[in-house]
Amino acid sequence: MINVKVVENQEELDLAYHVRTKVFIEEQACPPEEEFDEYDQECRHLLALSDGNPAGTARWRYTAKGVKLERFAVLKEFRGNKVGASLVDFIIKDIDSQEKSKGQIKYLYAQLSAMPLYQKFGFKPFGERFWEVGIQHQAMELI
Repeated sequence: MINVKVVENQEELDLAYHVRTKVFIEEQACPPEEEFDEYDQECRHLLALSDGNPAGTARWRYTAKGVKLERFAVLKEFRGNKVGASLVDFIIKDIDSQEKSKGQIKYLYAQLSAMPLYQKFGFKPFGERFWEVGIQHQAMELI
């Protein structure tokens, strides 16, 4: 069973960071200084648990453009088990529950392989594709 929750303490944040380290730094060779940035302190972090085990994470934050959804990561052994979809579903509802978010565009920069997942939730691509840390991305938004 997949359970997604808002990170509430340092222990849960450490679990989320562990997932990001495994996926982005070890698997995708993202430099640590690019993965862990100044925005980590201001973001709302989410943790996905599969039968109580850390399986995935994501974060979101307010920007000048709207609300940016970021750092979606699912551990390899949990992929294909609806962890990513559970994270996207939860993050949209979490953002919508915040008064400050009303009327703001939700957007993200998707790795191309993840675009179909986001499209299932109504995200539409916009702009040109671009490279970030050696991986091609596409900006997507949900209005």
